[in-house]
Amino acid sequence: MRFSASLARVTATAAIAVVAVAGCGGGKGSSSATSTQIPDTVKSELSAVAGVGVDSTILTANTGSVAVYAAPSTAGSAGTVKVRLANPNQDGAKLVFLVTAKLPGWWQVLLPVQPNGSTGWVKTDQVTASTTPYRIVVSRGQHTMTLYKSGGVIAVEKVAIGTSDTPTPGGRFYLAELLKPPNPNGPYGPYAFGLSGFSTTLASFDGTKPVIGLHGTNQPQLLGHDVSHGCIRLSNDAITRLAGTVPTGTPVDIIA
Repeated sequence: MRFSASLARVTATAAIAVVAVAGCGGGKGSSSATSTQIPDTVKSELSAVAGVGVDSTILTANTGSVAVYAAPSTAGSAGTVKVRLANPNQDGAKLVFLVTAKLPGWWQVLLPVQPNGSTGWVKTDQVTASTTPYRIVVSRGQHTMTLYKSGGVIAVEKVAIGTSDTPTPGGRFYLAELLKPPNPNGPYGPYAFGLSGFSTTLASFDGTKPVIGLHGTNQPQLLGHDVSHGCIRLSNDAITRLAGTVPTGTPVDIIA
């Protein structure tokens, strides 16, 4: 089932605002950016890589928009802006990033844009950093979602994934937004996360970008099977617990 209903954003104050998202979870997309080609001089300085340890660093935008650069600018150089991302995003959710590396004054981040795996650099004064002890691993072969906290397993849940025609893409992603469907008993259950990744076989859905979702379901009997358009389905109890536990920005590794 495509993640395409009208949904409501879940805010920290529990205020609900109806927004439209489509594809496999997300609304009309941000501008695309290509994967960053890091100059050799910059690569040699990447000694403080974030996310290697147990906890991951996540960033929350603190400005109305965030400029994403192809590489950190040097003294006397303004740098090249690859894309500007709105905050809040198109669904009204705070813009968040997952950090992949750090340099003085700069963060390298995974971006919620196409193609999957795109990265870029943001200035530290545009964002607020925090950490999360959580990590999600989805095994497509085993049809499971495993939730880790500080390196230890705290939950294993059965999931449904995409079909061979519309597969769930593999790679590293993160939870980009949390949405609340208007009908908790509908096809997306009571909660739905939009990931930073996109379908690799669907170009669009209803004119919007095909964001991959992690959501509940009204067909729990299909968990453990390849039935979706790329989204990852959990039981409604599992997605409710997840929504109350992990913050946006949490890394999601989708493996074979």
